[in-house]
Amino acid sequence: MASFVRLARQVRDHLGQRHRYEHSVRVARCADLLAQRHGVDAAKARLAGMLHDLARLYSPERLIAECESRGMPIGAREREHPVLLHAPLGALIARERFGVEDGEVLSAIAKHTTGAPTMSPLDCVVYLADSLEPGRRFAERAQLWELATRDLEAAMNATLELSARHRARKTELKEARASAS
Repeated sequence: MASFVRLARQVRDHLGQRHRYEHSVRVARCADLLAQRHGVDAAKARLAGMLHDLARLYSPERLIAECESRGMPIGAREREHPVLLHAPLGALIARERFGVEDGEVLSAIAKHTTGAPTMSPLDCVVYLADSLEPGRRFAERAQLWELATRDLEAAMNATLELSARHRARKTELKEARASAS
């Protein structure tokens, strides 16, 4: 436990923002709980949860520059929405600055934002912990959290579906604003 406290302090210092640090602590706690409920390694879940947003506060320009400097591929979607890069970049920072070598932990960090076609139970635990931690404010959060404690796969499907609907609504609003201009 002492090493986790030390890690938490290092993450706090790296992030430099109270709100993002508190979110990371909540995600680590939620990941730990979900992992225990679903027979996933709780220590790995807690670690990935704590480290998942290491690059979240980087500017779009810094995200692109940091990824390019590491030779990371950047697709058209990521160039249009650089914030998506914070997850895979965060996995590299977890390795480089925090010494994480566990491929499962790094995968969970890299996949926590958009998910992926293939996700391990640990990947799912961290994705759901990030999406459903108590600081999130959307109507379906509590119901989805309760589902996540019972059925990881059903919670992933429901959360991904909700996220897709949310993105579609945002796109529709953006297009409507653009056509009104």
